[in-house]
Amino acid sequence: MKSPLTFLDDFPCGFSPMIPTINTSCFPSETGFHMTSSSAATSRPIDVLVADSNRMQSQLLISALRRRPEFNVAACQMETVSILRAVAQKAPRIVVLSMTAALRVSETVMTLRRLHLSHPQIPKVLLVESFDRELVVNAFRSGVRGIFCIADSNLRLLCKCLLRVADGQIWANTEQLNYIVELISEVPSLRVLNSNGNSLLTPREEQVVALVAEGLGNRNIARELNLSEHTIKKYLFRIFEKLGISSRVELVLYAVNNGDPRQAEWLAGASRAVPSA
Repeated sequence: MKSPLTFLDDFPCGFSPMIPTINTSCFPSETGFHMTSSSAATSRPIDVLVADSNRMQSQLLISALRRRPEFNVAACQMETVSILRAVAQKAPRIVVLSMTAALRVSETVMTLRRLHLSHPQIPKVLLVESFDRELVVNAFRSGVRGIFCIADSNLRLLCKCLLRVADGQIWANTEQLNYIVELISEVPSLRVLNSNGNSLLTPREEQVVALVAEGLGNRNIARELNLSEHTIKKYLFRIFEKLGISSRVELVLYAVNNGDPRQAEWLAGASRAVPSA
């Protein structure tokens, strides 16, 4: 696998990441975004905030982006407080968060969620060295508009990614899109747990509970799960009996207070193993 910085080798103006000293002009000025030499051009450059926990990688990335007339670049640490402060001060048009191997997925996702809750209107791009289904799904759920893998891409493609996302588009490759489509296609389920954290219902019953909680009637639940309406009534009877309740309202309240939302591991009507009844 390529080094995470090899995409900088493709920079057309002779930029090389193998430099012995650090150019202090790589960092943003106290007054705001560093303006590129082409800032007087007709089209106003896009203000970009880069958050990176790796100082050297951040300097290389920022230096490369600043050589492009399309961008004005500022930087901050990959920490929630630092990012929120920088966004409030500089009002960037797009935020780029670089996830290194040293960062846990949970930490990155938490930062993304905090940023998205505070500034949902600002598009975010996540730079990664590698990705899996969990990272992709959690990143897009947390407000990311693009995921860019720097291990096997070049600077021109990264610039294209930033321009597209800043313009309101989504940036994802085929594999990442498949993860999202699979997620949308899944039938939701809702685990109902006892005081010890053990599930009280079968996987199929959990799916019925989730659909009831979404406000679906028996007919629509039956259609969603590709079952008969009579079968859904039988499931509800057994659910009521197990939980000691007698109405759909009680079921929803019980699920809210004792439930653990999750995604089902199978699709209704698909050629997978059917959950036990």
